[in-house]
Amino acid sequence: MEYSKEFKTALSQLSSVEKDRLIFRLLKKDEILSKKLYFELIDEETTDHKRDQMEEIVKEKVDFAAKYISNQKYFVVLIRKISAEITEHVKVTTDKFGDVYLNLVLINKILESNNKLSYLRFDNVYKLYLYIINKIVKALSLTKKLDEDYHLELTEILEDIEFQVTENTYLAKLFMNNGIDFNWLTIEKIPDHFDLIIKDIKNQGFLK
Repeated sequence: MEYSKEFKTALSQLSSVEKDRLIFRLLKKDEILSKKLYFELIDEETTDHKRDQMEEIVKEKVDFAAKYISNQKYFVVLIRKISAEITEHVKVTTDKFGDVYLNLVLINKILESNNKLSYLRFDNVYKLYLYIINKIVKALSLTKKLDEDYHLELTEILEDIEFQVTENTYLAKLFMNNGIDFNWLTIEKIPDHFDLIIKDIKNQGFLK
């Protein structure tokens, strides 16, 4: 929504008491905005510290979720909740690197359960595998937009993910069947027009 010049002028003319009252009313209705302002104005913890804390939370919660891996519907629900926590962290801290790194940590941690996943029928894990592939694709897209200073830190976890994906026969096949090149897991080999390539793949009915 765009705000007219007249509307902005009217807001600026509100008294301090009226502005404070309006702000608190808005914050009660928007928890993310409230947390974001708290982080920016008061919180003494840095974005890096918040990211480290979230990494530990992700790992602990995936370990807990893995106890229910045979119940795929419930397992995916738990994983999506963890993903939502990462999204909230990114919105509150504006952590662009964390958006990539934490989601890759999530995927890598899930794939540590490859031994358990391999015992499940492909029909049961298909949605999870497609979810994993889409998460990886999004992370690769965002990686292209990050400063190169972050690439080294991401390289190691991408190597781990590539190893774990190739160790999972069905996931690896689904990876290739959806037009995703394993070379793209090497940052230097992500195509310049990666977003357009993925858009074309989706237009062909894949990654869905």
